[in-house]
Amino acid sequence: METPPVNAALGLFETGAPDRIALECGARQISYGELRREVACAAALWQSLGLRTDDRVVAFAPDGIDWVVAYLGAIWAGGVAVGINPRLGLGDLAGILEESDVRFVWTTPELVEEVAAMAAALPQPPLVMAGAAAPGSGAWRDWDIADAVAIEPVPRRPEDMALWIGTSGTTGKSKGVIHTQGVTAPCAEFARQILAAGPEDRLYATSKLFFAYALANSLFAGLRLGATVILDPEWPTPERVVDMVAAHRPTLLFSVPTLYNKMLATGVAARLKPYGIRHFVSAGEALPASVCARWREATGLAPISGYGTSETLCLMLYSRQDAGLLRPTPLTEVRYGDPDSDLPQRIWFRHPGIARGYWQRPKENAEDFVAGWFSPGDTFLRQGEELEFTGRNDDMLKIAGQWVSTLWVEQALRDVCGDAVQELAAVGVRGADGLTSIAVFLVPGPQMREEAQRRLELGIASLTGHKRPRWVHWVETLPQTATGKLQRVRLSALHQELSPELAGH
Repeated sequence: METPPVNAALGLFETGAPDRIALECGARQISYGELRREVACAAALWQSLGLRTDDRVVAFAPDGIDWVVAYLGAIWAGGVAVGINPRLGLGDLAGILEESDVRFVWTTPELVEEVAAMAAALPQPPLVMAGAAAPGSGAWRDWDIADAVAIEPVPRRPEDMALWIGTSGTTGKSKGVIHTQGVTAPCAEFARQILAAGPEDRLYATSKLFFAYALANSLFAGLRLGATVILDPEWPTPERVVDMVAAHRPTLLFSVPTLYNKMLATGVAARLKPYGIRHFVSAGEALPASVCARWREATGLAPISGYGTSETLCLMLYSRQDAGLLRPTPLTEVRYGDPDSDLPQRIWFRHPGIARGYWQRPKENAEDFVAGWFSPGDTFLRQGEELEFTGRNDDMLKIAGQWVSTLWVEQALRDVCGDAVQELAAVGVRGADGLTSIAVFLVPGPQMREEAQRRLELGIASLTGHKRPRWVHWVETLPQTATGKLQRVRLSALHQELSPELAGH
């Protein structure tokens, strides 16, 4: 029997009442009825510009209502939407545009001249559009849907491309992840079943829409619920989060461990308590138990910790416990390579939101995607019916003949250091003697360097010998990806820079 056609953008408008507010950004609001009309008009404009089925459309701009309209309009028109971090260097953007055969770039008036000049130098230059009524020129076109006539969504097959997500690049070069037309349908199930979310809720993600976590769990989930999604074009800081919460009163807040920790260190967390947030959700990387416990003490609510990837879009695992043991989210199936193993292992997920694969990465596709199942590079320990996150394969080290996870070391030291340390990371490195040991990097809290040192020494002393770091580096900041995750791939090189005795090794 033939599968009925679908369109991922259309699927986001199945629940929201036409007069209910769909998006809120600063002082601007747009209802579901207005948003649907604008998306359909944007689709007409994309087609008038020459967009064909499966053409890639990059949104290279800060979050906002116009971003959503242009992005969903591309999908509505039969194209493939790709959100890119607007802080990305133009050289890196050029590489993405060329590798991905991008046909169109939608950007801001502030960026359009530089983007157009860069694009013009590519072998197959994409058409560059300037949003927010910028005057057009010979190098780009202005974006104006006022005179466009709304069109019906282009019917697609469920397996057809709808959007691409770039992997976060924590361990190397980002890959383009291909998501299909069915990807938006399951995005609300975590919020609906675990957070008891509905049309009356207001969703706010501190992360930006080019990041899978915010795109799926705030924008897509919120629209699928018929709720209100709060957008912010500004980059998140602790103070910015307080301002957004005070101004827009979200009921569900999605953020990442690094920002939760910064909000604790700066005293911001306690200031969120009066605003009636029902749930805090953390994802993007593992939530340390100490951060979880301190957040509950400051706000009265422990964050619900989730695990997902760019390849899954939706969260696959979640935990309500300080211990961080994870269980599958709704719709998620888990398969084990070795069900009886008591060692960390990669696992496999099956879920309606899992991607079709990577763009032009046949080797990784063969290794990570098999018959509808996906296996991330992370490893987990089985704890009965639950799972303990143990990091990536290269986070597991063998020191003095015993297995050690750098995440276990990080957790133990965070528990002791508490708010005296803003950021902490451990990595396995090879010394001049050729032996593998652990180096730890720390960012102390403001005016807390001596206290952080004291607590760190206590924490190291409490570890068994093979888990104790051999090197300690105090730094001003740790390398992060654009999505706020620790960029572990750069820690070994940073260790080499900070360790003169390793010069030449």
